[in-house]
Amino acid sequence: MRSFGPLYAATREERAGGVVVRRIGIVNEKGGSCKTTLTVHLGAYLASKKRKRVLLVDLDPQGQLGKTLGYDVNSYSRTALELLLDDERNPELFVRRTRFEKLDVILSNKSIALFPTLSANDPERHLRLHRVLKRVSGYDFILMDSPANFGTTMLNIFSAADEIVVPVNASFLALDGCAELVRTLSSLRTSPGVPPPELRLIVPTLYRPTRMADSVIDKLLEHFPGKVFREPLRFDVKMEEAQSHGLTVWEYAPRARSAEMLAGLGDYLLALGPAREKGMPEEKTPLREAEVPPLAVDIRGQSREA
Repeated sequence: MRSFGPLYAATREERAGGVVVRRIGIVNEKGGSCKTTLTVHLGAYLASKKRKRVLLVDLDPQGQLGKTLGYDVNSYSRTALELLLDDERNPELFVRRTRFEKLDVILSNKSIALFPTLSANDPERHLRLHRVLKRVSGYDFILMDSPANFGTTMLNIFSAADEIVVPVNASFLALDGCAELVRTLSSLRTSPGVPPPELRLIVPTLYRPTRMADSVIDKLLEHFPGKVFREPLRFDVKMEEAQSHGLTVWEYAPRARSAEMLAGLGDYLLALGPAREKGMPEEKTPLREAEVPPLAVDIRGQSREA
């Protein structure tokens, strides 16, 4: 694999100063896995319920993150693309406040699809997001919503993030996509310029109680012990309705099953704590459940559909 230029230490000076900003990429190379749903709801939960300062960064050409928060993303010129093309500009000029007191967002729209072409002549184009986020201060969490394909934009997320959360639709094809993403992360280990972020959590999504869905989750548990969140995000029409109105599920249907699951996911992510220092080797043994609060109750095993 091609070797990229040196990457700055991602967290060393922050740790030395006692400040740890958790930079988390919500990533999957397959569309329809609920990346945006998790990004928005984790951000809203951490900000409104846990009083954390959170910045959401949309890097998906669909711009659904901003739309879910009620923005007409096509009416804004200061988007993630302009910031990445001129990474010396003040990032605060691109930050939008949301209706949640401690939640901010950098918007995106279909123009971000031009980023690989417009940055093609820059040998360090994979570091642009990293350099931008190093100049962002005042946040406890920075959550990045990724596009649904591997390329320059996703490589920027890998360079900027210290942690990766992977939502996986409980289907066979999505399982293959998860395996492909893990292979991509592993291949980065051969490039000294892009030390891979740590895979913190795999979240099964769009779960329906079928034998196929249970088989997919069993495979995930087998291949990624200690990394799979045990309560899948079920398909929930209330979630779909909420997002169509530009609302979170807590605003639209706070008693919905998905609201409870997403709150549990936010609590668990907090309990995990920050990732290892980027560039350091991962622990050889998988995360033991005794080291963190118990995962949410496993809902599998209830009545199945054929």
